[in-house]
Amino acid sequence: MNAKILRLNKAGTPIAWLNWQDTASLLVRDQVIWSLGDTVMTIRGGYNSRGVRSSLSLPSIIACDGKVEGRAFVPSLNNSLLFARDRHLCLYCGVGFSRSELSRDHIVPVSTGGRDTWTNCVTACRRCNNRKADRTPEQAGMELLAVPFVPNRYEYFYLSNRDVLADQMDFLKARFSSHTLGQPTGNA
Repeated sequence: MNAKILRLNKAGTPIAWLNWQDTASLLVRDQVIWSLGDTVMTIRGGYNSRGVRSSLSLPSIIACDGKVEGRAFVPSLNNSLLFARDRHLCLYCGVGFSRSELSRDHIVPVSTGGRDTWTNCVTACRRCNNRKADRTPEQAGMELLAVPFVPNRYEYFYLSNRDVLADQMDFLKARFSSHTLGQPTGNA
């Protein structure tokens, strides 16, 4: 099974993607306080003295008790998440590319004081990145097709999993920011 289970805290905030083994462990230890979504897997166990086989159904979303942190969430910037945020499109020419044909471009180049942050980085094809070189888009006569943004926690959880199930997507998507590039649909 490739599908992951979305773990939430008791306030409904995503905490982690879990494999089926970790999910089963939380369920049998009674650490799950509520669940949502469809059953993604049923684990079958042994038989009791009456010949009845045990089973455990794993829901696609679980919430566990524990401390709820109120601090701001800023995901670490890496190329995989950046390219996913920008939907594998060059934000200069608008063409979609494979991961190997993309690069990270700093809107304000690092050499001129630009920082390696979500709001200063965009996905660019190698051709556009080379054309822009060590200049701002304005200096290079190039236009950005979208405004870069920092993904919120829900967007991050969507971007970090290639196999998001439909019910998980519905849960996450309801909390996406209005600036999210091209609202994703279905199993992304």
